[in-house]
Amino acid sequence: MVALLLTTMLAYALSRSSDIFRGRSVYMWIVIIAMLFSGGLVPSYMIVANGLRLKNTIWALVLPGGVQIFSAIIMMNFFRQLPKELEEAAYVDGSNHFSTLFSIILPVSLPIIATVVLFAFVGHWNSWFDGLIYNTQPEGYPLQTYLQQFMATPPTINIGSMYREISNNSLASANIFIIMVPILIVYPALQKYFIKGMVLGSVKG
Repeated sequence: MVALLLTTMLAYALSRSSDIFRGRSVYMWIVIIAMLFSGGLVPSYMIVANGLRLKNTIWALVLPGGVQIFSAIIMMNFFRQLPKELEEAAYVDGSNHFSTLFSIILPVSLPIIATVVLFAFVGHWNSWFDGLIYNTQPEGYPLQTYLQQFMATPPTINIGSMYREISNNSLASANIFIIMVPILIVYPALQKYFIKGMVLGSVKG
């Protein structure tokens, strides 16, 4: 939800013309540079852990990836293809940018919203390394980090009076199954919106 809200607000601002959003070109270049280049693992860790003091909190897993640049660009192109008459009618009725976005733009943007939700869900679901470096206590691990640690240190089970170590193949199979189940549930529900959102929000040549 945080990623969707921040990405939507960024995309809406960048979809405005330079006459409405002064300095749009500068912000657009900043967004493109942020998408192509990364500060690296160590600076990111220092900012999150020492600068913002978010270590061992859920916000350390949410805020660093809160704005998804690629999704914002796709959503921006989708917003720019919507009929201008919708916004003009809203402004004539006295609507501001926030009410226009949430009352007019978003209700007709279900395909791109489903696309961004799917991207954000898959990205956070597959992110196990963030939980490992930003949480020092195992009880604060997200599920993916817990499963990775579970596979790295296979437990033993008691069968009668004998101890047998669970095979790595069994753990890997169980891990893959657990990882696939949420995606198999979410993707079919969003597939029709996902394809349409990708096509309409893609950059036209």
